Amino acid sequence: MTLQPRPGILDIKPYKPGSAAPKGAVKLSSNENALGCSPKAAEAFREAADRLHIYPDGGALRLREAIGKAEGVDPAQIVCGAGSDEILQLLGRAYLGPGDTVLQSQYGFLVYRLVAMQSGAQIVSAPESGHTTDVDAMLAAVREHRPRIVFLANPNNPTGTWIPRAQIERLHAGLPEDTLLVLDAAYGEFVDHPDYESGMGLVNHHDNIVVTRTFSKIHGLAGIRLGWAYGPAHVIDVLNRVRGPFNVNLPAIEAGIAAINDKAFVEQSKAHNARWLAFLTQQLGGLGLEVTPSVCNFVLVHFPQTAGKMAEDADRFLTSKGLVVRDVKPYGLPHALRISIGLEEDNRRVADALAEFMGS
Repeated sequence: MTLQPRPGILDIKPYKPGSAAPKGAVKLSSNENALGCSPKAAEAFREAADRLHIYPDGGALRLREAIGKAEGVDPAQIVCGAGSDEILQLLGRAYLGPGDTVLQSQYGFLVYRLVAMQSGAQIVSAPESGHTTDVDAMLAAVREHRPRIVFLANPNNPTGTWIPRAQIERLHAGLPEDTLLVLDAAYGEFVDHPDYESGMGLVNHHDNIVVTRTFSKIHGLAGIRLGWAYGPAHVIDVLNRVRGPFNVNLPAIEAGIAAINDKAFVEQSKAHNARWLAFLTQQLGGLGLEVTPSVCNFVLVHFPQTAGKMAEDADRFLTSKGLVVRDVKPYGLPHALRISIGLEEDNRRVADALAEFMGS
């Protein structure tokens, strides 16, 4: 075959999403909102069906205005995309090239590696401490590799851990001025701790910080692919130059506006998650399993390296019980499973199933 893609493209392993659940099974593999989405967002989506022959607003102005009002930021400094994944890829397209370096924490979101490889850049991972970002290790890697982009998910997927604002500021202070810090706050709405900072406030004081957000998690709109970024005007200008002219579809815009305004649904989702996150953490910990402390809508559960009790054994057992969870071997965590928070019945089924598994 003579037609070949750019060097390095065939080295990319396509992103593998959480496994779909067969009929009758419960899907707990993709960190989706157990409560679904806002009824107001669903209604707005349905109403948009009468206008599907019309191009959407290429700049998603009404959606940006709704986000800006809800977050207290300038809509002109927001860009929207088909999920925050697209925003991450736009950043790579705009700022990365062959020979550049991307830095992430050890268990960073898999898409960061894809973004680097798609651009011909190398990816460097700084070791974590207790499955949590280690800022000292990140800064050491910055000094050694001088990355073009630093990706930091806070809270992080798949660990569920986070670092406080002071640590983010310390990391940023150690970056060269021409290094872009991308703070991925996909799970930020789940965190209420006073020391937590999504990064939105930091953008207002620095020229090289961008925050990415998503409607897929707390808002329950994973199926329509909608995300956004807030950043300095010059970065947003660049992203608008490299994105597609109609990269956010009309039903997504309408559903997004309704979702960002439905604060009651967000609070309901947070309350549900807090209750059942605590339940699963306590129940699984009580079985002798190590559960990484999480603030997200999932738990990372570590299994013993004992024949018959390993993560892959637990995965098969849960599947046999109609419970589909996430294998995290691609993250370098071969002895763990990530389990999303589900409805009450789902969470109790997981706890009962793992009790049976560990006791068998």
